[in-house]
Amino acid sequence: MIQFSYTILYVQDVTKSIEFYEKAFGFKRKFITPTNDYGELLVGETTLSFASITLAKSNLKNGFTESRLTEKPFGIEIGFTTDQVEETLASAVNAGGTILEYPKTKPWGQMVAYIRDIDGFLIEICTPMN
Repeated sequence: MIQFSYTILYVQDVTKSIEFYEKAFGFKRKFITPTNDYGELLVGETTLSFASITLAKSNLKNGFTESRLTEKPFGIEIGFTTDQVEETLASAVNAGGTILEYPKTKPWGQMVAYIRDIDGFLIEICTPMN
């Protein structure tokens, strides 16, 4: 059996990024390595993980495109569901996130908003689909 286990975001400062997600969304820290180059958050069934740019470069010899707030976001997002989209959005902004799209109700009834985290990664905050 195969299952989706985790997503790793490559970031400048693992501790700072984890602290953003703790403050913005209330997630709990699983651990951060003593060298601050890798860490994980408990976010439900899967794990949201963070690796330092330095560690990522050591794993990917041909490099990669770094996420930057000064550039457009990548064509991928992290999605968090909540019944309190507006409150969660405000919490994320208070933690340092940047609003891209304010909450809108989609034709199928789901409320959706978009922010970028402190490293520039795209996050969808939305109500659950029924």
